[in-house]
Amino acid sequence: MHNISIIFQRELRAYFDSLIAYVVITVFLGITGYFFTTRFFLVGQADLSLVFGVIPWVFLFFTPAITMRLISEERKTGTMELLVTMPITDASIIIGKYLASVALLAAMILPTLIYAITVSFLGDMDPGPAIGGYIGIIMIGAVYLAIGTFGSSLTENQVVAFIVSLLILAAFLILDWTLMLLPAWLVSIAEYITIQYHFQNISRGVIDTRDLIYYLTLIVIALFMATRMLAARRKR
Repeated sequence: MHNISIIFQRELRAYFDSLIAYVVITVFLGITGYFFTTRFFLVGQADLSLVFGVIPWVFLFFTPAITMRLISEERKTGTMELLVTMPITDASIIIGKYLASVALLAAMILPTLIYAITVSFLGDMDPGPAIGGYIGIIMIGAVYLAIGTFGSSLTENQVVAFIVSLLILAAFLILDWTLMLLPAWLVSIAEYITIQYHFQNISRGVIDTRDLIYYLTLIVIALFMATRMLAARRKR
């Protein structure tokens, strides 16, 4: 845990010492704020449904941008070789870096609570879907970041890492659109694999442990694969 904490602090400091964190947070809030105010001023409805519906798609581009440098930059600059010679396990490196990206994600989401506060003042907000929506976007973001960490472990080129992560995430989302083309016996299986299916359940305020287990399983698998890639490259 001590080594994970060191890596975590190092990576989080790197985000905020550069413009990455500030640019990502500002642009994210600009996009989500646009959809929230559009719903409010043009349609006359103060709710969070449109914001929660848009965020998974916004994360599709933002999370690979956050994670693309995690491993790739270390390898390109040669600092990864120095890092792996220290008494730190591959898992500690991956988890520490991943948790730093999750902390940045939390910093992105936290200011959006102003939307929920606004809705609660302007109307009768149902707390169930609001709480479920926030849990859902946090879980989706955490999964995206884990997959992005894996994508970053595959190459030393940050652009390639971004594209690989984006394609993997897009595959999960696009699968939801292809369900009608699949045989009936395969639909339920494919539906369970899709990220959106589980998010829709949670965003309605229905917190099912099966949905949470699904997200946690994807996170563990992605981080395990990233750890194995790091270990494989260490042996070369």
